[in-house]
Formats: sequence, C-alpha cells, structure tokens
Amino acid sequence: MRMITRRPAPRPYGAALRALSRIAVAVLALAASAAWAQDRTPSPPGAKVSIVSPKNGAKVTSPFTVKFGIKGMTLAPAGQQAENSGHHHLLIDTDVPSDLNSPLPAIPDKIVHFGKAQTETSLTLPPGKHTLQLILGDYKHVPHNPPVVSKKITITVTQ
Repeated sequence: MRMITRRPAPRPYGAALRALSRIAVAVLALAASAAWAQDRTPSPPGAKVSIVSPKNGAKVTSPFTVKFGIKGMTLAPAGQQAENSGHHHLLIDTDVPSDLNSPLPAIPDKIVHFGKAQTETSLTLPPGKHTLQLILGDYKHVPHNPPVVSKKITITVTQ
C-alpha cells in the first residue's frame, strides 16, 4: 500500500506576516515603556532640593555632616505615597542616572538612599576632591517628572 503525503500549499504571505508580527511586538514594547514613563510621579512647579551644607568649594575633614534642603515638596518615607512628596538620594562622585524611568539603584558609596525621609547624614570620604548632588525619589524610588535635582557641588576632603 502506498501512502500519499500532501504538501501544504505555499503561503505567499508567511514572511510578511512574520515581519508584521515582529513589528507589532516592538510597537507594544515601546508603548509599554512609554506608559511606564508616564507613570512617574509629577513634581510641582518650582520644587527644589539642595545641599545646605557643606557649601560648594568647602574644605572638610571626614567624617562630616551633609544637610539636605527641600522647597515646594515634603519629605515622606519610601513606600508611603503622598502627593508632592519624596525622599532624598545622595549622588557621590557620580552623575544623575540616564534612565529616570526606573527606581534609582542603591550603589554603595555612589547612590545612597534616605528612605526614612532623613534630612542629613554623616559621610566619611577619602582625602581629595568629591562631588555631591541630590535627587528626589518618589515612594518607589523613581525620580519625579520633571526630576527634582540639586546643583552638583564639589568639596575637598583634607583628611
């Protein structure tokens, strides 16, 4: 007995449908990331954070105290959602992250979280020049929209 096998009919649109499905997946991924970016907590106009002390150009000895300032918003611990609020993140010898749509990473000696709504900290840094900058994060550690970032200051640790 002979078996007859049928070959499927060629699908002239198969390659086009595969390409179209890849494009659809890419568009959905882009839309999802745009929606995530739109979910950032808004900051009110004029909101500011600052490094109250030490002042830009200061010479300090370790350990030293860094005092944080905030205007136009209030402080709230991480995890507590409240309108026009956030908590400080101190950037040490690093720039503001390029991706502000994700939670700020905790990087020892680079990005320090103050999730209990602290207004100051004691730092011990090695001798030399260092930069300090603040960025406010919402209850999820995500920077606000627009981001609330202080001016970057430079200090010199003498010993």
